[in-house]
Amino acid sequence: MRAWLAIATGIALGVGAAWWLARESPDATTQKQARADQAAAAQARDARPSLYRWRDDAGVLQITEQPPKDRRYERIDRDAPPGIRVSGDAAATDAD
Repeated sequence: MRAWLAIATGIALGVGAAWWLARESPDATTQKQARADQAAAAQARDARPSLYRWRDDAGVLQITEQPPKDRRYERIDRDAPPGIRVSGDAAATDAD
């Protein structure tokens, strides 16, 4: 009977020690959560429809749906931020 008690105690101590050594520290958990939040924000930013603003060789401003290759560009949201009213071409409204 003592042999079974010793085996059960050894297993319980082994499981307890494995659990204790495998757990993460609170700092590691916080860092992991921060990385997950950053990845989710980047993925959400990439999922939004975007336009790309850049200048061609002649210096003309171009706005396209695909970013140019080998050229600096600025990513802009396709949707206007809240509080900004988009009313179309200014030349068309002046002619009315």
